[in-house]
Amino acid sequence: MHPLTVLASDVPHLATGLGGIRLILHVTAAAVWVGGQITMTGLLPTIRGFGADAPKKAARALAWLLWPAFALLVVTGFWNIAALTTKDASSAWNAVLGIKMGVVVVAGVAVFLHQRATTKAGLAIWGSVGGVASVAALCLGVFLAG
Repeated sequence: MHPLTVLASDVPHLATGLGGIRLILHVTAAAVWVGGQITMTGLLPTIRGFGADAPKKAARALAWLLWPAFALLVVTGFWNIAALTTKDASSAWNAVLGIKMGVVVVAGVAVFLHQRATTKAGLAIWGSVGGVASVAALCLGVFLAG
């Protein structure tokens, strides 16, 4: 194929009404889930200055935003898959989808374990795993979106 050949899939198009709403919900939830974790990581040194229990209080408050966003990500993620005709998807696309689903599970479990950790090492390890897995899931989602 000539490098300047335009494929039909490369031509920009608007999302349908319901498809647009689905994507808005998914992207907003991803922004809250991933962005919240990144923001908390950046604010943590300052929050620690407010007292020994300040990080735990801030994390509990943030959890009220993060967990509903995670649930919305899972629901809209399955909705995104259901909206596609995946029977003709390439094996590479299907492999990335499978990897992403696994990474999402790792992210959720790691953040859950981070919230229940009682040692500094547990907080650090599970927080890092959860954060890295969350960013990885976001990046894999971008590739799946084409």
